[in-house]
Amino acid sequence: MKINEGKIKEILERGVSGIIEKSHLERALRSGKKLRVKFGIDPTSPDLHLGHAVPFRKLKQFQEVGHEIIFIIGDFTARIGDPSGRESARKPLTPKEVKSNLKKYLSLAGKIINIKNAKMLCNSKWLANTDTLLRLASIGSIQYVMKRDEFRTRQVGGQEITILEAMYPLFQGYDSVKIGADVEVGGADQELNLLAGRKLQKYFGQKEQDILMTPLLTGTDGVRKMSKSFSNYIALNDAPQDMFGKIMSLPDNLLEQYFLLSTDVPMEEAKKLLGRKPFEAKKVLAYEIHSEMAAKKAKEYFEKTFSKKEIPENLRIYRAKVNEEWADFLTREKLISSHSEAKRLIEGGGLDFNGKKIARAGEQISESGTVKIGKYKFIKIDVRA
Repeated sequence: MKINEGKIKEILERGVSGIIEKSHLERALRSGKKLRVKFGIDPTSPDLHLGHAVPFRKLKQFQEVGHEIIFIIGDFTARIGDPSGRESARKPLTPKEVKSNLKKYLSLAGKIINIKNAKMLCNSKWLANTDTLLRLASIGSIQYVMKRDEFRTRQVGGQEITILEAMYPLFQGYDSVKIGADVEVGGADQELNLLAGRKLQKYFGQKEQDILMTPLLTGTDGVRKMSKSFSNYIALNDAPQDMFGKIMSLPDNLLEQYFLLSTDVPMEEAKKLLGRKPFEAKKVLAYEIHSEMAAKKAKEYFEKTFSKKEIPENLRIYRAKVNEEWADFLTREKLISSHSEAKRLIEGGGLDFNGKKIARAGEQISESGTVKIGKYKFIKIDVRA
């Protein structure tokens, strides 16, 4: 393989929160050897956002210089759920739900990485075996598992920690053993799971994988990590005008992070942009994140709607029931992620109907018209009895 010093520097430095072992990985990248780069997917949800895209962008960098990307499809582990960052147990998924989620997941991931050139392996092939599970259980320890902050919090709060959850890092680590991973990429919140791969590879007499961790993208609220649970996310399948509007509404202090983690714009160039008006920098950011054509249309929509304060044409029409409460309607149509979030939006003055504010979440829909949700989203509703 041809050595590209610029790409090696990008892999090791841009959008990286930590590497174990950096010097070893650097030597491996310069050796010309084709590395097996592992990335685990637990398709617990069909929805991906810009935060999920951060490690995908790192995988793309490895792929561009000829390394092999191996997606481990956690069709087995998805039925348990990764406990990382959770203060309660996840609801187990059925095989049918996992399969449906995976199809949508890979379609969205394909916007960033060349899925056709990546290898896909399902971990149920080696984990759905009683002997394997018993052997892994004999390797793990309660002390190792209880290093998780989430488990300590749940223990203090008297909440259950299932045996399967406790074994999750071992399952993920064994995936590294089965494919002989050279490198594993994951988010900064995955460190314990990633280290389990090294632990198990050593136990089974393999060379220990290097680990590259990516930062967690801050959500649109400017406070917490991007998450659907916090309703502070920009989905990869958002309509262009919605994505553009969300980017234009970002707090100014997030722009450098978004250029760093969500675009390929050289940071020297990004910093020059950030030295100008934030409004102009946000437009460039939107162009970089979306395709140029889609971003251009979204920009026209945004400027027409917000600069000229016109209602956009060709709005999507939703069916509403007469006397249905606004919060129920928004949640049912998945325009807002939860009933409590819909209530907060309405009580915060974020919902307009035919130019007038809706003041109460319990207020009922009585007629058809135009709805403005938040700062940037417009829809029409058609009310039927």
